[in-house]
Amino acid sequence: MCCQKNPRTNTELSFLFPPPSMFFFFLFGSLGDKTASVNCNSIWLDDIQGLVTELFRTDKKPDPANWQYKSLYRGNIARYKRRSNLCLGIDLKKQHIIWESSATEKKSSSKRTERYFTKGGLKLLNVDGIPITSKSQISTPGSATWIPVLQRDTDNIPSTSYVNPLGVYDPLTTLWLQGKGPPEDDSRKQQETQEKSESGTSHLMKKLEEHNRMVRENPRDVKAWMDFVSFQDELMRGPSCFTMTEGEWETRKKSLKLVLEKKLAILERAIENNPNSVDLKLARLKLCMEFWEPSAVIKEWQKLVFLHPNDPVLWQKYLLFCQSQFSTFVVSKVHSLYGKCLSTLSAIQDGNMVSHPALPGTEEAMLVIFLQQCHFLRQAGHSEKAIALFQALIDFTFFKPDSVKELLTRGQVEFFEPFWDSGEAHEDEEDAEEEEKIQNKSLPKWQNWLHIERSREAKHWLPWRPDKTKKETVDDCEDPERQVLFDDLGPSLIKISSPDLHFQLLCSFLQFLGIPCSNNLLPSFLYLALDENSIFDNGQNSQGPLTSFDLPLLGISCIGQMNSVAQGGNHVGHPKEGEEFIQNFFNMILPLFSGKKRSDLSVFWLQYEISKVIWCLKIRNKKKLKLQGKKSKKLAKNLLKAPDNRNNFSLWQLYAHLEWLLGNTEEARKVFDMALSMAGGAGVRTLQVCKLGLLYAELETELLGAPEGSLECRAVHILTSLVEKSPYVPYTGKVLSVNILKARKTYQHLLQEYLSEGSVSEQEQTSRSSHLVGVVGSYSLFQYLTLGIDAAVSIYREVHEKLKGMKPSEWLSSQNFTQALEAVTLMHASLLRYHMKTTVYPLHPLREALLEALKMYRSNQPLWRAYVQIQSKSHNASKARRFFDSITRTTKSLEPWLFAIQVEQRRKKLVDSVQRGPNGDVYATIPETGLTNRIKTLFEHAIETENGAHCPLLWRLYIDFMVSLGDKEKSKGLFYRALQNCPWTKVLYMDAIEYFPDELQETVDLMAEKELRVRVPIEELELLLED
Repeated sequence: MCCQKNPRTNTELSFLFPPPSMFFFFLFGSLGDKTASVNCNSIWLDDIQGLVTELFRTDKKPDPANWQYKSLYRGNIARYKRRSNLCLGIDLKKQHIIWESSATEKKSSSKRTERYFTKGGLKLLNVDGIPITSKSQISTPGSATWIPVLQRDTDNIPSTSYVNPLGVYDPLTTLWLQGKGPPEDDSRKQQETQEKSESGTSHLMKKLEEHNRMVRENPRDVKAWMDFVSFQDELMRGPSCFTMTEGEWETRKKSLKLVLEKKLAILERAIENNPNSVDLKLARLKLCMEFWEPSAVIKEWQKLVFLHPNDPVLWQKYLLFCQSQFSTFVVSKVHSLYGKCLSTLSAIQDGNMVSHPALPGTEEAMLVIFLQQCHFLRQAGHSEKAIALFQALIDFTFFKPDSVKELLTRGQVEFFEPFWDSGEAHEDEEDAEEEEKIQNKSLPKWQNWLHIERSREAKHWLPWRPDKTKKETVDDCEDPERQVLFDDLGPSLIKISSPDLHFQLLCSFLQFLGIPCSNNLLPSFLYLALDENSIFDNGQNSQGPLTSFDLPLLGISCIGQMNSVAQGGNHVGHPKEGEEFIQNFFNMILPLFSGKKRSDLSVFWLQYEISKVIWCLKIRNKKKLKLQGKKSKKLAKNLLKAPDNRNNFSLWQLYAHLEWLLGNTEEARKVFDMALSMAGGAGVRTLQVCKLGLLYAELETELLGAPEGSLECRAVHILTSLVEKSPYVPYTGKVLSVNILKARKTYQHLLQEYLSEGSVSEQEQTSRSSHLVGVVGSYSLFQYLTLGIDAAVSIYREVHEKLKGMKPSEWLSSQNFTQALEAVTLMHASLLRYHMKTTVYPLHPLREALLEALKMYRSNQPLWRAYVQIQSKSHNASKARRFFDSITRTTKSLEPWLFAIQVEQRRKKLVDSVQRGPNGDVYATIPETGLTNRIKTLFEHAIETENGAHCPLLWRLYIDFMVSLGDKEKSKGLFYRALQNCPWTKVLYMDAIEYFPDELQETVDLMAEKELRVRVPIEELELLLED
């Protein structure tokens, strides 16, 4: 395009010159007589003489390609090169050319700015910053009403001279050009600057000297050596202590191998001074795993266990190491290692090994290792062996004759073997064999395999025994894997003498069967047992915020359940044979106990029935609800008919709650009123009556949706009657103001009494902490209903501050102290959630209460669930992310990682729901906000932790998320990464079959190679499909 200026109007006139390629010109041969002799479609211009007009003719035949494509074919466009940006023949003063494009124009070769994560940026992070200041101005903060603009320092502006005519040189350069040296003040300033730049080095040097001095003066101090090893990471992040110039800092190589070698050298020196320190040897062994081959590491582990066979913690870590080594893992091998561990510790506990005395807490640690073995077998699919282990140890503990109780463990095991091999019935192991049929053969092969495998897993978890009444023998069992021999059980039998551990064993077995109990698993192997995503949802959505029925140990599958991540694991209950087994088990163990422990077992049984009713309410199956309601009510009445349970207010409370859940409100009120009348004038001073009355008041509050300050309601009458010394009278419709004032005064005095009590025995202290929680809950609900939410919240704050101010030494058990604080915090959050549900109330108080509580109790699942629930309503994610980041940096618990991932996944699900319609069509496009990468990063950081590396649930969630993104290749690679850390988890293999159906045969073969339980071989499935 050419532009020419108009001299009169001083405007530019633009002329567009189309290139030659814009038209197609063809020269034809039929141009008259002069061209008749040419036998071609085109002729040369030199061959035609005297022809001036119509030299060219236009081809008017259209080209269809011009209609089909957006532009001309690039081969039909003439190419030319412009040698300069000028044009000959134009007046440069009046005319100029604007070129739209230039073929010779070179791209700007500006260097791209480096980001903070590049290698150069990381180097800058390790260099100390140089402070830059201007003239100091004395001003007190807050004295001025505006921020003053600082004037530029004019003292250091170089002046012009004959050697610096433009004033671009600094003063030192100007002096050098004049042949002069720097003044003394400048030399001093330069020296100070150099000293400041070396301040970081001197700081690290001092810390290094301090660590060297500590290990030199106290070579027996193991903690000092471990701190010195940890200091190497900080030392390598900063500049070297032995370099003096900045250039050496930049060129220094910071390799991971160098750090590991230095740590290893320090640990070897530490072990020379402390040859009996297990912690130092474990730290050295952990570092050696980065250098050595797996076989060499296993030999070193065996050597370490041989030298310290009496250390249960060392045994646990050794078992976890062998259990998580994919290359050498086999179920039978790890199972025999568990037996060897327990038999060795039993011999040490009996005193057979004089060289290694038993350490304190060995008996409890042996029970923990036994439970870890049972969960290992459950996750590997060997449910029959796990159940048989529990049965054998319960028989071995509770039903041994008095004549053998004084024998050593080995002698008792030899005496027990004939009893087990005799085939006597244990807990009604009824056969459940039935022919398996495929309902829909049109489904893919992998779906049929998963369906049958899960079905058999749910039905056949009891060990098979021949029925002598039917003249069955061992050969009659269709699946030999269902038989459990004594050789698989004998080495793992241990002798338990503590009555508390006896009860802990029973509670652990009940939890193994899916029955809610108050006793929780120890954190030592809790994360190894986590394998289902019910940790994020307790499944009690049908209940109100005040009376939620939280089941303990969510996230751990009960026996017989191996559902996918999408299906979840909230199902409660077993098939008919399993329910009969549980019923017979309770009938067998209840006569073994008396008093509180027997009452607790009855409560566990009834709680299990109530949890099945709540499950039916959740799935909204009226038929199952009606049937289950009848069974549960029958059990409750039978338990209350027992002479020992007639005054058991805990059972009366559960029975009334059951009637309330079934919709029988009037019947439930009659049960509550009758139970409170039976208590007489005990009221709130009795723990069980206090809990019963509190639940009654909470249910009435939720039923009516009573707002704050509702004086005329049944809940106020209940809470007022609890503190009166007279017998309870059912609600008549009126509560006197005088009674309300008396009740408030009584609650206040009672609360101060419990908060100021002196030290008591441990058993009384446990009851005291539970009673304190009941009193706080009753008093706060009373204040809420009579005065309002502010009065109730003030009580929680007062109790919280009082308990935080008390030293844990004032409580004999820190566990009771922690449980009381957690329970009070949960009640505080529940009341705020209820108030927000009924009235308009800001979210900030509830969020702050949960944040403060989670900073103290970082593994409390109900608190995390409440926080995630309220955080899902917020559109500002920055504050929650900062909170999760601060918590995960300072804790070893895995719950913060899991719930942080859950929050981000819920946010991503919300974004996806906005972009896609119900049928999956994209009707809105939102830019990627980084949620996908953030979730991946959280997963990666979580599996790098000590507890997260071997947590099956974390790996299952990670694989499921990657599959949801549609990247199956990376998902498959992630699956094999998971097997490197959790090769014993059968449900991981089943997830892989669901995600990668084409590899069904390979996955099943891998399971068989690792000796995981495969109940449906591929050959059997093919036969079933052919029938």
